[in-house]
Amino acid sequence: MRRWIWRFRSTAGFLLLSALFFVASTAAQAQQSGILTPAPSPKPQINGPTIYGVHPGHPLLYRIPATGDRPMTFSAKHLPAGLMLDPATGILRGVLPHPGTYDMTLEARNALGTAKRRFRIVAGDKIALTPPMGWSTWYMVHLNISDALVREQTNAMVSSGLVNYGYSFIDIDDGWNIKPGSSDAMIGGAPRDVYGNLRSNFNFPDMEALADYVHSQGLKIGIYISPGPLTCGGFEGSYGHVAQDAHLFAQWGYDLLKYDLCSYQKLMKNPSDPAELKVPYQWMGSELAKQNRDFVYNLCEYGNGDVWKWGREVGGNFWRTTGDVGYLETPQSTLWKNLSAYGFGQADIAKWAGPGGWNDPDNLLLGKILWDGHLMPTPLTHNEQYTYMTLWSLMDAPLIFGGDMTQLDPFTLSLLTNTEVIAVDQDALGKQAAPVAQHGTLEVWAKPMEDGSIAVGLFNRGDQAASVIALWSDLGIHGKRTVRDLWRQKDVGKFDHEFHATVGPHGAELFLFEKHPHQW
Repeated sequence: MRRWIWRFRSTAGFLLLSALFFVASTAAQAQQSGILTPAPSPKPQINGPTIYGVHPGHPLLYRIPATGDRPMTFSAKHLPAGLMLDPATGILRGVLPHPGTYDMTLEARNALGTAKRRFRIVAGDKIALTPPMGWSTWYMVHLNISDALVREQTNAMVSSGLVNYGYSFIDIDDGWNIKPGSSDAMIGGAPRDVYGNLRSNFNFPDMEALADYVHSQGLKIGIYISPGPLTCGGFEGSYGHVAQDAHLFAQWGYDLLKYDLCSYQKLMKNPSDPAELKVPYQWMGSELAKQNRDFVYNLCEYGNGDVWKWGREVGGNFWRTTGDVGYLETPQSTLWKNLSAYGFGQADIAKWAGPGGWNDPDNLLLGKILWDGHLMPTPLTHNEQYTYMTLWSLMDAPLIFGGDMTQLDPFTLSLLTNTEVIAVDQDALGKQAAPVAQHGTLEVWAKPMEDGSIAVGLFNRGDQAASVIALWSDLGIHGKRTVRDLWRQKDVGKFDHEFHATVGPHGAELFLFEKHPHQW
């Protein structure tokens, strides 16, 4: 008996030591790779926004983002009439015919447990109550797009697990329709049919069928055009056909429109005049509002005429506040300079962002993106990539990934799938962060959260590691606060008066200062 106990203890001890070695080895590998985000639990966890907007009478499509081992089943308590939930996929579909606020509890269950989360659908006059999350073709392939590529990336959004964190838009950028005057049979020909309807090029045989495929995965699909005669890439624009094009996009079943100023600038007397800039965007916005489905409306005019001041007025749901963060001719070495200038340059426009309308400093150039005609890893250091994701999340920017979803390396996937960082971007209060302190190249940004806590970003734009301090006096708070490290997803202790952390060169750290226990 003693010999058996000794053997049992020895075996148990060996297994324990082996497990500890494995955990330590895994942690060391993660640290060496730069990965801070912990691996998701095999137990169910529902992620993404807690609120969703739709216009009454328009189709609703929402895929519940949930991590955890599969198979998983989904259910919803107090699901309103008019909506149906597929228990196997978590895809919610239907129509809410009447205005109102619909509160429900979503549930996700697997063999290890059940997760519950409150979820609110608001059927009213606003959509995009939180910033859109998804993927765009542009920075991955520029104009070389096709139906096959879009389907491949749609499949990858599902298989990579990005859908389990709230990524839901598949956006087709420039290059899907006809390029007038082109001798290339794949993209040339008559840009419109005899009735004036847009024609897609040979690479896109059936735009409606493509939308149906994306929808079958519980995802939404976006399309692109310019108010001018031509798009930026020289393809057919909407000039003279605005109402017709809006109707066609709705008929095909698209969910988002990126409207890119491009050649329309040549028709303007002053491209920086807000009065002139509003005209094409107001026109298309009014036509989209007439359709029988919701369109998230993306105004792309590069931040001209202080678009953040009037974007909502013309029906916009998010508007580019800058030029392209990665110009076609931009050397890789300047990407950090661009994202730093554009990102930190958003400081003075925070008050114009909020539910229904968001400031957009451009896409996330992470993972493998197109440089010099080839897919290459982003030139940004790990620190710079953490700054990118931290700053964009604090600013409530749309999280539109620009890389190849079929080639997601572990580090990039960890950047895109940190649930606590994403929760900052998707917070229902929708109040964009602003800087509260700056000392040379060191900055502190703060964002109030719906539950009364504060998300605080510590940034080091310098070339050497430095200690960055957040003072209670700068944050407008008092008393002891529990501070949580959001990238590492762990509490770091209780602090009073000030909190500081060492931040690497061009790096960022993101913390949540929890609500004071006596705060009501």
